[in-house]
Amino acid sequence: GFLSAAEPVKAKINLLEVIKSGNVDYHINDKSDFHDDPKDVWTFDKDGTFHISGRGYGYVATKENFRDYHLVLEFKWGTKTWGKREKAARDNGILLHAYGPHGAYGGTWMASIEAQIIEGGVGDILVLSPKLADGTELTTSLSAEYALDRDKEKIWKKGEPRQTVTKGRINWKNRDEDWADKVGYRGKNEVESPTGEWNRFEVIAKGDTLQYFLNGTMVNEAFECKPSEGKILLQTEGAEMIVRRYELYPLGEFKEK
Repeated sequence: GFLSAAEPVKAKINLLEVIKSGNVDYHINDKSDFHDDPKDVWTFDKDGTFHISGRGYGYVATKENFRDYHLVLEFKWGTKTWGKREKAARDNGILLHAYGPHGAYGGTWMASIEAQIIEGGVGDILVLSPKLADGTELTTSLSAEYALDRDKEKIWKKGEPRQTVTKGRINWKNRDEDWADKVGYRGKNEVESPTGEWNRFEVIAKGDTLQYFLNGTMVNEAFECKPSEGKILLQTEGAEMIVRRYELYPLGEFKEK
């Protein structure tokens, strides 16, 4: 296996401080339409906020593996979008339980489960199961309770029969069927704050389950996650994003409303 054993999170970890300390790995796909140096993509502003320029496709990754935690990310969109995504929905994400080689998925991501951050789609689950150059398949899998929407896309619906998913996306519970990949997109039953306002995105990783919360509303859920531990990656994906909080808490210890 690729994992060194992860311990459950026992005390609060400020991942922004971990990034500042340099105890992280950076990956940028150098074949994409822009690929700035990581030190220019991810910077700290004078007020302590973490600034993601968006000028690249890749991530900043923990070196450690984590399991059993409550992740809290507070973010807002900036104004800038770039390249082929200049007119597209602002896009980013957190990759959870990441394992295997860097950049294994399309030269850009790691094998992982994504907590999607995209306008209109914050809280989608994506399952990334890349094939390595030697033909080895890294199969990430989970089970989820979902229905099919008008367009036959999977959408989280609690109480539906659990089905195994090894690739693709499970839409968050209110994802608009008319979602369009357009900058500034907002759906009819949006939970995301208006563009430029702060959002709190939370992930509870408990055993082999995941629950996603956006601004206090549970938006998605997965069971039987394989793996159920790994590195945690914060992406860059063509849109400017500002982060003021990126923390891990022991399970049961984050009580803020």
